[in-house]
Amino acid sequence: MSAPTPTLPRLRLRVTLAAEGYVRAGHPWVYESSVREQNRDGEAGELAVIYDRRDRFLAIGLYDPFSPLRLRVLHAGPPVTLDDAWWAAHLDTALQKREALANSSDTDGYRVLNGESDGFGGLVVDRYAQVLVLKVYTAAWFPHLDRILGLLAERFPDSAMVLRLSRNIQSIAAEEGLSDGQILSGDLPENPVVFYESGLAFEADVLRGQKTGFFLDQRENRRRVEGLAKDRRVLNAFSFSGGFSLYAARGGATEVVSLDISAHALAGAENNFALNPGLTTPHETIQADVFDWLARTRRTFDLVILDPPSLARRETERTGAIRAYAKLAADGIARLAPGGILLSASCSAHVSADEFWDAVRGAAQASGRTWKELGTSRHAPDHHATFAEAEYLKAIYLELG
Repeated sequence: MSAPTPTLPRLRLRVTLAAEGYVRAGHPWVYESSVREQNRDGEAGELAVIYDRRDRFLAIGLYDPFSPLRLRVLHAGPPVTLDDAWWAAHLDTALQKREALANSSDTDGYRVLNGESDGFGGLVVDRYAQVLVLKVYTAAWFPHLDRILGLLAERFPDSAMVLRLSRNIQSIAAEEGLSDGQILSGDLPENPVVFYESGLAFEADVLRGQKTGFFLDQRENRRRVEGLAKDRRVLNAFSFSGGFSLYAARGGATEVVSLDISAHALAGAENNFALNPGLTTPHETIQADVFDWLARTRRTFDLVILDPPSLARRETERTGAIRAYAKLAADGIARLAPGGILLSASCSAHVSADEFWDAVRGAAQASGRTWKELGTSRHAPDHHATFAEAEYLKAIYLELG
């Protein structure tokens, strides 16, 4: 008879004084460089407890030995037991924030869990009709997937669940028998999946598309564009699959141009228009590099939307990105007819909202035209950000004379 496997002691961490302060203030990350002591090696997904320098419980979170982001905090404050009831309540707290979306009669595409900002560090869940897409950014979630799937199945019965994996953890996932685009539960009747946002039908490639298949975070800005588009010629630059284009068409635009470098994205835009036969506004697609096309075209528009992918994926790219946003705004303004409106957006977390807005305002000022600011916007309610590193989305609306 083999000897029983000894039970390992709880994984205990002590961190730097600075890190203690960050955790107490609600920051959800502890970096490898902040861990000054631990009682043993840990495995991905272990629940590790941080004790402060007075040996008091500080926080508990998911440990990841493969990442420089060593611990993702699940709970900070008085000690708690992370049992089934705790996990259920933790999820329900996030779902309660989305009750209005969940009960909407015209929208069944939205973010269910927004990672750290909902207390689920490294895990995003998006809903597309009867499909839930789990985007996982850390191997620490692999041992907990069955629990999460069970909780979601209770709250979203008859839903299929699809796993999407951050590139950096796909080889680790393979060792666990997991792969990007894997259907974890339920049946996926078709892909792309058709869902509704504000009564408009869209398709989401949940198996292979970018992120989880669609960019749900711009819903509120798309709705505002609809209200601005009447009788305007609209250019949707970096259009991807045409989200802004469809809203502009429904808002009464006289024509809509979707501009993107990707033929695949433009085909998606055309597919989305085909899903909405009631949209009769002429829709043109142009495949080109947006920076080049804006600089050389002589066409003018009454509403220009600039929503590029991130231009600063690391801190070292921040200064160059700010210059690029200013240049992009200047070229967009040059294509605006008198009385035209510019919507300029950024999803670069390394560029602050004020830096971005100031770059666009500076371009308007340098144009020599009269201008006024119609407003700015940040994150949609289901994409709320609770700490600085999570704040990425910002947009500004300007009217040019």
